[in-house]
Amino acid sequence: MPEGRQGIVIESWLDSVRSQFAEAAPELVALFDTYAAEAKFGRRYIDSDLGRLRPGGSILEVGAGSLLLSCQLVREGFDVTALEPVGDGFSHFDRMRQLVLVAAHSEDCCPTILDRPAEALDVVDRFEYAFSVNVMEHVNDVSKVLGRVGKSLAVGASYRFTCPNYLFPYEPHFNIPTLFSKQLTERILRRKIFCSRSVSDPAGTWKSLNWINVIQIKRVVRRLSGLKVTFNRSMLASTLERIAFDAEFAGRRSPAIRGLILMLVRLRIHLLFSLIPSAIQPIMDCRIEKTANAEAR
Repeated sequence: MPEGRQGIVIESWLDSVRSQFAEAAPELVALFDTYAAEAKFGRRYIDSDLGRLRPGGSILEVGAGSLLLSCQLVREGFDVTALEPVGDGFSHFDRMRQLVLVAAHSEDCCPTILDRPAEALDVVDRFEYAFSVNVMEHVNDVSKVLGRVGKSLAVGASYRFTCPNYLFPYEPHFNIPTLFSKQLTERILRRKIFCSRSVSDPAGTWKSLNWINVIQIKRVVRRLSGLKVTFNRSMLASTLERIAFDAEFAGRRSPAIRGLILMLVRLRIHLLFSLIPSAIQPIMDCRIEKTANAEAR
C-alpha cells in the first residue's frame, strides 16, 4: 500500500476513534492524540515490511499499547495478534483500550489480544512478521523476550523493533542525560525524574526502563539458535525528520533543540548521521530474522 494511501486509511480510523473519545472521555483526548501520532509513526515505520507480506498475513505486535495500530492493520486485512499486558508506567492504557475496542467492535477490526507479558508468549512457528515501537526498553527480560518472539516466528519471518539505545547517554522519556548507569542517573537526577510533568506515571515509567542497548542485543542473539540480527543505521536521520515536521512529536523537545534539528534537516546534514555505527546511535532500528527453527528457551 503506497504511503499516501495508507496515511488516508489510518487517518480515517483515528478520526473515528477520536470522535468517540471526545464524546465518552473528553479528558483523555489529549492523551489519545499522543498515541494517535505514535500509531501513524508506527504505520509508516513498518510500511515497507507490510508491502512484502501476503494478503491476510499473520502479524504480531509486541506491546500493542492502546491497540490503535493493531486495529488499523486488521482493517487492512491482516491477521493480527496484539500482545499487551498493562504494566508499570502504562496503567492509563486500560481505559484507552476499552474505548478503542468499542470503536473496533463497531468497525469489526478487533485483533486477537494476548493479555500477558512478552516473556510469557508461548506461540510457536506461527507469525509471518512481528514488530514493536518503543516497547523493548520496557520489558523485564530482554533475552527471554527475544527468545520467545523468535520462537513464535515462522522460518524466514522477522521481528523488527525500534527503541532507545542506552549506550548513547540520553534518556528520551524524561529528556535527560544518562550518567553511566540507571542507578547513578536516578541518584543525581532524582527530582527531574520523579517530578516530571511530561510523563504520565514518572515512577512507574522509570521503574520499567531496562537500559537496553545494541551490544546487549547482539550478545543475546548470538546465544539464540536459528536467529540473526541486523541494524538499520538510518533510523536517527528519520527521527530527526520526524522532529522537524511532526508538531506533536517535536513538542516534546525544547525550542532550541527543535530549531537546531530543523536547520540540520533543511540543510540535509542530518543524513550524515546514517554513517554513525549503530552501537553509538541514540535510537536503534533492529531486525531479528528467523533462519531456522529455534531451540526452546
